[in-house]
Amino acid sequence: MAAVLVGAVSGSSPTPTECDGPPVAGIPANYLALYRKAGAQHRIPWEILAAIGAVESNHGRSHAPGVRSGENYAGASGPMQFLSGTWAAFGADGNHDGKRDRYDPADAIPAAARYLRHSGAPQKMRAALLEYNDSDKYVNDILSRARRYKTTDTTANPPPECAPGSAITTNNETIEKIIAFAMAQRGKPYVFGAAGPNAWDCSSLVQAAYRAAGLTIPRTTFAQWPFGVRVPNNQAQPGDLVFFNSGPGTSSNRPGHVGLVIAPGKMVAARCSTCHPAIGVETYRRQDWIGTTRPLHKIKKEAGR
Repeated sequence: MAAVLVGAVSGSSPTPTECDGPPVAGIPANYLALYRKAGAQHRIPWEILAAIGAVESNHGRSHAPGVRSGENYAGASGPMQFLSGTWAAFGADGNHDGKRDRYDPADAIPAAARYLRHSGAPQKMRAALLEYNDSDKYVNDILSRARRYKTTDTTANPPPECAPGSAITTNNETIEKIIAFAMAQRGKPYVFGAAGPNAWDCSSLVQAAYRAAGLTIPRTTFAQWPFGVRVPNNQAQPGDLVFFNSGPGTSSNRPGHVGLVIAPGKMVAARCSTCHPAIGVETYRRQDWIGTTRPLHKIKKEAGR
């Protein structure tokens, strides 16, 4: 059962985001983190996964048919170019968002590692790669690229805001689940009033992130602002909500925009319909930042009643 046919990459690269660069050995930082994570989990050399990602989709940057939507002429899709039948057997929910999405690198990369393991890797790597794509030319290309990656300096670690959500560690499993869900929504559209799963606004994104951890917070920014326990801005920590005097009908005591803290100085937020990306990582240290709350303290207190 072959996962793919040789995937010729075509098209120009998309507009870089804060997590696309600088590339390490030509690999975007977020993809490098995913290759390393999946390789460690499934005992597959990350260089092999990176080589597959390079050939199949230029690490997700290709605009060729099937990479971001639909299927190519052979019926393969996603950054690792899975056929639907292979995906049904080996697809992974790498970001723990309850879905197995072959267009999402957080799912597709560990699925590729699973498939290679099933096919005999790492002990029988060449045979496993032939299962992935029954072409000696393809396998030789993958092994050659992997050797180059192995001898290239890739010691630089991607910044934490560029890592997959599940790779951000906080010593708190609940907060990690919240962040993992929100980070998995990066790149999706912003639509005012939307509540997922294909589009979000700022408050529905953070509400859904908390819901992914089994917690309930209000739906709108105006209701979320008074809900959590207020903390000083200089004490913001992962899992907190940061609020801004931004948007119609807002003021210094009635913020209209909210983001989720993921790391010092960084938040993930659904920003606006014309922002690129509409949902992504940015700083929360800006002039219209008016307050920070910790919903977990409120929830914990209510649970203790």
